[in-house]
Amino acid sequence: MAPQPSSPSLRHASSWLSRRPTRSAAGGRSVRRTAALAATTAALVVAGLTTLTAPAQAANPVTPGNFTGHGFDQCEAPSQAAMDTWRKHSPFWAAGIYISGASRGCRGQANLTPTWVRKQLNRGWRLLPITLGPQASCHPSFPRYGNDPTIKPARGKNGNYGKARKQGRKEARTAVAAAQALGIVERSTLWYDLEGFDHTNTDCRESAMAFLSGWTYQLHKLDYVSGVYSSAGSGIKALDDIRVSSRTDINLPDRIWIARWDGVANTSTSYIRSDGWLPGNRLKQYRGGHLETWGGVTINIDSNWLDLGRGSVARTETWCGGVRVNFPRYEALGPGTPREKQTIALKCRLREAGHFNGPMTGSYGPLLEASVRSWRAERGLPDTGTWSRPTWRRLNAEGKRPVLKFGSAGSDVRRLQRALNSTSFNPRLKVDGVYSDTLAATVKSWQRSVGQAQTGIVLPKSWRRLQR
Repeated sequence: MAPQPSSPSLRHASSWLSRRPTRSAAGGRSVRRTAALAATTAALVVAGLTTLTAPAQAANPVTPGNFTGHGFDQCEAPSQAAMDTWRKHSPFWAAGIYISGASRGCRGQANLTPTWVRKQLNRGWRLLPITLGPQASCHPSFPRYGNDPTIKPARGKNGNYGKARKQGRKEARTAVAAAQALGIVERSTLWYDLEGFDHTNTDCRESAMAFLSGWTYQLHKLDYVSGVYSSAGSGIKALDDIRVSSRTDINLPDRIWIARWDGVANTSTSYIRSDGWLPGNRLKQYRGGHLETWGGVTINIDSNWLDLGRGSVARTETWCGGVRVNFPRYEALGPGTPREKQTIALKCRLREAGHFNGPMTGSYGPLLEASVRSWRAERGLPDTGTWSRPTWRRLNAEGKRPVLKFGSAGSDVRRLQRALNSTSFNPRLKVDGVYSDTLAATVKSWQRSVGQAQTGIVLPKSWRRLQR
């Protein structure tokens, strides 16, 4: 995906997540959902693809979901081995994949299968499914192939570029067919790649916008979220100009992917108006094609920064009906220690682990001592009824050993934060379940202190050290 230089843009007043498009804005007759799905199924048969069953699709999460962080895109979907290596060693949690479109340079996609998609989603990747089909009529590099159409620039009898709108709807149906064949479920965002063009050419620009309007309209009919990738100075500018002029003849996309190679990992650019598609509906490609090597695996990628949905957020946790278990520092406990809140927290944690069944009071009595001995014996630890900071660390770190890095969020990140606050390193982290820059820097410092590579990425070996 290559951006063209120049110009501003952006925002989306009301998201598809909370509204439907109007019939008139589609620029053509409404297509019934059942008929559309029948058409996409037929398209799959023609393409030689096999659709997934409903249960198989239900197993996959909506993508990309809520996320703030780094992503990359590359025309050919990388091999499973490459994805697994980059998952452990790169800063990326999101990957753009080209799933459809006659204009894409990677039509073969040997690695891109339903199994590949399922594995990436189950391992924490956020996927960005991209379609590169008909392009603006004034783009000098398209059509790329003999059977690669361009967007029809004819205004038509009513001047609404009806043929371009029809093309956009058709491309959306094809994209949904490809997405469903791969197990990319409804409510996921599908992105249309409209390469940079001369936005001063009226028929070229307006037909491209009519095409994107049809794309968005049809995706909404099929319960997918509409995304558009284009250069800040052409496609995105044109969309934003439409937004601020309050035109009713164009369905604006729910999300925008701004191509602006300024080297800055954010979703801003001087070409974009500050109020557009915020919060949570922007993605920026801030660096074009280049080689990056992580874990010994090199891929030619574009670099992106995502700020989608609510960003990387963690659900609220409740322990024992409201007991506080998160502390900036975990202290040693035993009979007579005056740390009532942490004593109550320990009782709660041991209850959750099946080792304590007494009252939630702040006293460290015989019942808690017996529970501590039981917990320690189960893990082969020395027989003592007192509780130390290393045992806090082990308790706080216990569980699975997932890969965590910037952009991760959830209960596993909270486990990590609690475990680090239990170490002698004691960074006094806020336990919020979000893997931030602060947490990444803390992890690097902790890794240095225990003799591990300073990556800021938590791998199973880091968990083992914390759980030891």
